[in-house]
Amino acid sequence: MPRTARASLGGYAYHVINRGNGRSEVFHKDADYAAFLKLLAQASERLPMRLLAYCLMPNHFHLVVWPYEDGDLSRWMQWLMTSHVRR
Repeated sequence: MPRTARASLGGYAYHVINRGNGRSEVFHKDADYAAFLKLLAQASERLPMRLLAYCLMPNHFHLVVWPYEDGDLSRWMQWLMTSHVRR
């Protein structure tokens, strides 16, 4: 059953965490970290998002983001994660 959509109101800061499937590694080498940082910048160029903080670890990452408008967080994360997985 699909997860219920979460509210993502603009003007509030959110802590986002994403783990690899089965807690497996998502970043294997330095180039993986660099590519993800590049995607973060591209995502914010595509849909403006205030990225307040981030922490990248081998099997997960944390982001603190502050969307401008309602629904921006969902759209921004969808683009970011789809692009990351395709990479």
